[in-house]
Amino acid sequence: MLKTLWDKIETAERRVRRSFGRDISTPSARALSTVHYNLFDHAWLRSVWTNFWQIAPGVWRSNHPTHKRFEKYAAMGIRTVITLRGEEKYSHYLFEKESCEKLGLTLLHAKLWARTAPSRVRIQTLLAVMRQAERPFMFHCKSGADRAGFASAVYLMVFENTPVEVARKQLGLKYIHLEFTRTGIQGYVLDMYAARNAQAPIPFETWVATEYDEKAAQAGFDARRPPAEIAKDLA
Repeated sequence: MLKTLWDKIETAERRVRRSFGRDISTPSARALSTVHYNLFDHAWLRSVWTNFWQIAPGVWRSNHPTHKRFEKYAAMGIRTVITLRGEEKYSHYLFEKESCEKLGLTLLHAKLWARTAPSRVRIQTLLAVMRQAERPFMFHCKSGADRAGFASAVYLMVFENTPVEVARKQLGLKYIHLEFTRTGIQGYVLDMYAARNAQAPIPFETWVATEYDEKAAQAGFDARRPPAEIAKDLA
């Protein structure tokens, strides 16, 4: 009964959230989108809570910045912004795109999802975008906890030659990442790689290209199977 009630509440909230917030071209539309941005995307919270951390020389992770924060980061010398939320039609993206254009920041896209295993193509796209990005650069998701944590670990492993066991720490309570929720899939994928690499060393990028399978990863996570078992099955 409680689950049914909660599902109805979520459905109603989703319907309202998707009913506006797709236009900032007029004063009235902009006002509505500002309400949408603060109410449904929690921008008001991110004006004070940043989850902004430097992970390597010239590279930062963050939650979704507000315009004033973008101004600060541009003044720091940041040249490129990578959004892990992708190109969207709602307020958070419209305001971000506007901010980057005003400040001369390059905005790149590498869409990931927080609660599902990233596909092989999505990971490869992320790496391609990171290679394309002019430094200094930053990347962000919504909260800066899950997708940003996964992207941070990937960056450190591929570009800084950081061991997976160390890079894995980018997904932790320090960043408000909660392993016991559905977002734990991000760490599960890294644990699959760690187990496979322990069997016989293989670069992360090679593993993604030749062995990794997102459907197997998601099924293993959902079934609570040890990640080492899935990695062994795929090797």
